[in-house]
This record gives sequence, C-alpha cells and structure tokens, in this order.
Amino acid sequence: MPLLSANVFSQKTALPLSNPKPRLLLTSPKQLFIFMTVSSSSSSSSSIATTTTPITLEPAKTDAGASSKWAEFAKRVSGEWDGYGADFTLDGKPVELPELVVPEAYREWGVQVFDWQTQCPTLAEETGDPVLYCKLIKFYPTVGCEADAATRHSVEQRFAGGTENTASALGYDTSGSYIATWPFKDQYEREILEVEHCLVDPANKEIRVRMIQVGQLNSEAGLSLNGLRVFSEQWYGPFCDGEQLGACSVRESGFASTSALEASQVVGKWEGKIASVVRFGDSEILHHFSADEPQNLVRDDIGLVTLPKKLWSVFKELDNGETLCEVGWLLSDNTAITSRCILYKKGVLKEATISFENLLQKV
Repeated sequence: MPLLSANVFSQKTALPLSNPKPRLLLTSPKQLFIFMTVSSSSSSSSSIATTTTPITLEPAKTDAGASSKWAEFAKRVSGEWDGYGADFTLDGKPVELPELVVPEAYREWGVQVFDWQTQCPTLAEETGDPVLYCKLIKFYPTVGCEADAATRHSVEQRFAGGTENTASALGYDTSGSYIATWPFKDQYEREILEVEHCLVDPANKEIRVRMIQVGQLNSEAGLSLNGLRVFSEQWYGPFCDGEQLGACSVRESGFASTSALEASQVVGKWEGKIASVVRFGDSEILHHFSADEPQNLVRDDIGLVTLPKKLWSVFKELDNGETLCEVGWLLSDNTAITSRCILYKKGVLKEATISFENLLQKV
C-alpha cells in the first residue's frame, strides 16, 4: 500500500498530548480516508467530534533499477526507532532543556538535563509510490523509569516525496542510510535549511545516528550554520506510528553531556575504501546512491565540530562559493563512515557521498 499523507500535521508543527491521532482506512489502491477524533474539554463540559478527510495519491515516476533499490532501502529504514536526541551549539556544547520541561525534582537537586527521549517512527513502502515518512516524537523528561507517565512534548511529521512532500532532496542508500534537505521558514520568517544525515552502523543494522545541520540562508552571505541536532537510535520493531514506547526497555541512554571526540582523531589523511554517490541535477526529489570510486582526502580543522558518540560535523564554504556539509562517525580508532554533501550557494543539494574510510596519518 502506498504511503499517504493526511494533510493533518505539517512540517515543524508541535503538538500537545491532547491532539488527535489519525486512524487510516484504505478504501481503494489510490485513496485513503483519515478519521480524526478531536476531544476538547473545559471545567464544565467536554465534547468529541469526528472528521473524515479523503486523500488521493499521485503516482511518482520510477524505473526498475530505482524500484529495486527503493525496496531494499524501505526494508532497512522502516520501523520504530527509539533513543535520545540533543541540540548542540556551533562549538559543540550541549544545549540544556528548557526549565519548564524539566521535573521539579531535578531542579531541586541541581541536575542539568540535556537529552530528550525520542521516538522516530519511519516508513517507506517497499512497493508503490516512493515516499519516506518520518515522525519525531519528543517526551517530557521523567524521574526514574516512569513508563506509564511518558508524556509527549511535541510531534513533527515530514514527508519526502508524494503529494505532501516537504523535502527539497533525498538521497537514499540500500543500507538504510540517507541524506535529506528540508527547507522552511522559522517563526521570524528566516529561510532555514536543515541538512539531515542518517548513518546506519555497518556492523549492526538496528543501530543508527542522525545528525541535522541547521543552516540559515542569507541572500548575501549564502548558507551559514546555526546549530546541530544529534539523535542516537535503535530499531525496536516494525512500524506502528509511535503507538508503542520502549520506555524502560530503551537500550540507548542520554549522551549529550558525555565526552566529545578529540579533534586529533579526525584531522589527518584518510583513505577511502568504499564509496557511494548520488547527484542531483533534475526536478526529481528522490535519487538513489550508486557505487563510486573511493577518494583519499586530508581533513583539517576548518569548520570542524567534535561531538559525543564519536561524531563530528564539518560545515564550511568552499572557494567556489559552494558549501561542504559533512558528518562523520568514528567506528574504531582509525575507521569511520562519513556523509558529505555539496550545496550550491542558495542551498540546493548538488551531490552527496557516503563512504567508509581509514585514517592513514594523523596531523
């Protein structure tokens, strides 16, 4: 069944706990009905209303090769991904959660909280229209293991492809890794571009990290980095749209205040071992990675930000005015998986590469 968007939530929309949950009913191969039950209450009364919204699919263009790669990607990426997420400043310092969301007990004890417990239900149907659906759920911090008390702080939904598309580009790999760019305007009407890198652990396909480089577009200065978001996640089961929470069984833990990677572990000469590339040059949003010739390179510390979980970020302007966006994940003392993007000055994705590299010589 093709994935359909309900036009119920838009990208970057935060929802309180009392907001409705959609129920999906397939009435034909090309149409889905969404039933929304909305509850409202006051001190003296409460009411329940139900609305029905029909959605019609628009088929996307595919070819046999792309369909096969998409099916493999869909199998790898789909499911319930639970873990923790945190924001970081431009120099790699963790951002403390707002005081209003932190339990009073933590405030009384003087405990700083930097991590959100998160869920990221993800779905890409193996057949039909190629659409990637992601939902990011953040939960209020709790004291101890309070599985039954887990309360949603916010919900964001995004679609790459299809009629409700909010991405400007998506490059997908059969490993389940992907690179996406998400443009939008913030509350101050500033042009924001989020570059999302999702990297799957090659030794364990049920572990992944996602890093979002939050950039701001300026007509004169081009693209500049505003901050970083990091999510460390594990696969907990088939897709169920966040209806179940791992809670105490979540194998991840908060990481924002743990030690960051040392710059000396990144700077130096690296040898490419395996590489895949995707290039964007037409109106199509979704493109798949293909095998490419590995390249050797020398990394310096310009634009380098080191982070916990053995991660790093590079964000810098190149001599030709284009922007390099890179995320690296050190898998061992001298082996890493990296995601590198080149963007035109206006934030349009030109090409992206995912590669496995060995550190040959430290600088």
